[in-house]
Amino acid sequence: MSQQKLRIAVQKSGRLFEDSIRILKDAGISIDNGKEQLKTSSRNFPLEVMYLRNGDIPQYLRDGVVDVAIIGENVLVEKGKDIIKGEKLGFSKCRVSLAVPKSFKYSGIRDLDGKKIATSYPNTVNEFLAENGISADLHIINGSVEIAPNIGLADAICDIVSSGNTLFKNGLKEVEVMLKSEAVLAISPKISEERKEILKKLQFRIKSVLNARTSKYILLNAPNEKLDRIIELLPGMRSPTVLPLAEEGWSSVHTVINEERFWEVIDELKNCGAEGILVAPIEKMVI
Repeated sequence: MSQQKLRIAVQKSGRLFEDSIRILKDAGISIDNGKEQLKTSSRNFPLEVMYLRNGDIPQYLRDGVVDVAIIGENVLVEKGKDIIKGEKLGFSKCRVSLAVPKSFKYSGIRDLDGKKIATSYPNTVNEFLAENGISADLHIINGSVEIAPNIGLADAICDIVSSGNTLFKNGLKEVEVMLKSEAVLAISPKISEERKEILKKLQFRIKSVLNARTSKYILLNAPNEKLDRIIELLPGMRSPTVLPLAEEGWSSVHTVINEERFWEVIDELKNCGAEGILVAPIEKMVI
């Protein structure tokens, strides 16, 4: 009897596609083809990849047609609140925001009471407006909503915002952030026990990739009289590795730090007398 395969959905095209395939490949999973086919399998991992329309993925998860998916949190908030969210994947970060024309004198959310709002996220907008006691007329548009105020269809829009360039080009300004989103690993409520075991292996690999992406490996030379202070600055995965150098009174220190603290730590290390600081990227990090 052949082993079952974990069925994963990724976006057929769009901003999530390339990063989704990249994280699978970084996790050591070889995928036979690109997005020209709707379904393919991995050569070296029990995984079947399905390329689907982003908006259809929540229903496929709900029905158990696919076991897991790489999808934006914003889509789950809009169409799949009942679906389990696994790891946050750290890419395709954006926000779902309300925007109005630059000429609109906006002073607060109450300015939208009774207005027309164009959006492809009606559930998200309705929930946000209800929480704020606002009533508005929604126009549901599947596609580019930025043009709606310019053609008189709406007074405001709700859409995904990444850099804000699209809003700027269409004479709009962002006024309310309803939620922040990034890609997540979503899990079907109907996943089988056998496939859950495969999923655990996939999650282990993905976590190793994500840990590596947010960490740096540091090697440095330190005067022994400053070692205690330097070790305080460098907690590492457990504790730094300290090796004596050929030159008396000096040691080599090896550790891993979070990328967010990188420059702050480097400055402090230099102030403590550290020299020859070498910083290297990490390909995988298993904890």
